[in-house]
Amino acid sequence: MPSADRPIIIDVEASGFGSASYPIEIGLALDDGHKYCALILPEPGWTHWDAEAERIHRIPRDVLEAYGRPGRAVAETLNELLASRTVYSDGWVVDKPWLTTLFHATRTPMHFHVSPLELILSETQMACWHHVKDAVAASMDLSRHRASHDAWIIQETYRRTRSVARSA
Repeated sequence: MPSADRPIIIDVEASGFGSASYPIEIGLALDDGHKYCALILPEPGWTHWDAEAERIHRIPRDVLEAYGRPGRAVAETLNELLASRTVYSDGWVVDKPWLTTLFHATRTPMHFHVSPLELILSETQMACWHHVKDAVAASMDLSRHRASHDAWIIQETYRRTRSVARSA
């Protein structure tokens, strides 16, 4: 059951950090508690690869080529899961352009809205955010870094900081 205490969170991993980068993995933490994650097969012309970015996301390009889903299929799935809804990102300034890159490259209209997480955080939540997020991440036993795990950590941090804000 969807909950106002559980906003939909999106996280995007990319091939690098600059304007030539493109999305390689998208993860969601949905408002009903489910998660979605997809590796993205690079589109023709998506050749930029940054070794520093790979050190962070730990997804080699050959893994994308072997296991990535076509970008159009990922875009269509996102539209199905998120139709007419707002999703939130803690890295909106980069996640939104990467999503735009995906939808533009696949000639797929985006049927959902992406908004900065900060727009729904109170000052109290912001003040305790990093401490709570570190505790949430430490409580997880993750053997692999995945965008859906990052999205869930952000969602759970939101829930816990909202609880702190309510009792303040």
